[in-house]
Amino acid sequence: MSNIPTSRSSSPAALRMRRYRKQRRQGLRYIPIPLHVTDIDALIRMRLLKEDQRHDVEALQTAVTGLLYRAGDDLARHVTAGPDGGR
Repeated sequence: MSNIPTSRSSSPAALRMRRYRKQRRQGLRYIPIPLHVTDIDALIRMRLLKEDQRHDVEALQTAVTGLLYRAGDDLARHVTAGPDGGR
């Protein structure tokens, strides 16, 4: 047995891979999606994104995630209320 200490690689690629594996274990999946300029305009109109953030990748990711959560909440309310709106 060797007494040479083993150290993790800290190259950017190794760090990305460790982060990716951790996120997968947590159940997260990342997918690239194309956003047309009109989609970005819609996010701004819906107040999920500020005009000056239209080129900010992290802000766009947050806005799209917010849209998905909003849609999920709407769907959950619809399912809970039933097809007739709970009447």
